[in-house]
Amino acid sequence: MSDVSLETGRARQPAEKRRSNLYFVWRGVLGDPVARIAVGIILIFFLAAVFAPWIAPWPPNEADPSMRLRPPGTPGHWLGVDNQGRDILSRLIYGARYTLLCGITPVVLGAVISVPLGMFGAWYPVAGSVIMRSMDVLFAFPMALLAILLAALMGPGIGNMMIALVVTLIPYNTRVVYAAACLERDQAYVEAARAMATPGYKIILSEMMPNVIASSVVYSCTIVGAVVITAAGLSFLGLGVQPPTAEWGIMTSEGRNFIFNAPHIAAVPGLAITILVMAFNLLGDSLRDSLDPRTRLMLIRRRK
Repeated sequence: MSDVSLETGRARQPAEKRRSNLYFVWRGVLGDPVARIAVGIILIFFLAAVFAPWIAPWPPNEADPSMRLRPPGTPGHWLGVDNQGRDILSRLIYGARYTLLCGITPVVLGAVISVPLGMFGAWYPVAGSVIMRSMDVLFAFPMALLAILLAALMGPGIGNMMIALVVTLIPYNTRVVYAAACLERDQAYVEAARAMATPGYKIILSEMMPNVIASSVVYSCTIVGAVVITAAGLSFLGLGVQPPTAEWGIMTSEGRNFIFNAPHIAAVPGLAITILVMAFNLLGDSLRDSLDPRTRLMLIRRRK
């Protein structure tokens, strides 16, 4: 009798609700204080870029030669003045626009191209072999060197720099998507959809893509920091954003000639780049842990 009651009690218990990837990402970020700090830093830079005309104390290119090379703490110029007499804080705020644009846009565009390529290659093995061998050719070049090569061939400018970064990122994201799609292709739900004569494109779009795209999103978040550094490096070399536009890579490049008598000109934008890159890397680590099955189990246990 007790066994029957036990079985009845088990049957009455509600089944554990299946949680989506978004749930674990949300819980993982909220439960990680480091991730919350990283999100806060990114949000501060983003708001500074959006509201730059209202919060910057000076126009970014307004110069006062009589104030050139003034150190941080100068009245009216909290972070000092550069070699042309321009306010560094104002240029830093305006420069966040181009730095975030050059760091996030190529990653998004690269993912938009890589997700269809990786999934198509995983679903059609012959096409997948051709696609992945083509990606291997691009893998032969280190990311930074390939970006420099493409930017130098196309010429300086923000548009050409973004094209170079997108081409550089495609093979990395495509491989991530291809590997995830190959795993999903062999799952039972895909076999069931095939048995029901579901068209291949519907299986790819409605069944596989929601499970595959999470890997691309996580990888994209982890790679933003490297793209920010690469974009700043291209601007530093004169292959990206061109002067007198306020951009952190250009600001660092302009300050290298005054590193001994006015180190703040290069140190301030360099520190901003470091903080932004660390924030994106820490957020990417948190997202990766949130989608790891082992850490998912920990989140469920904490919830209980």
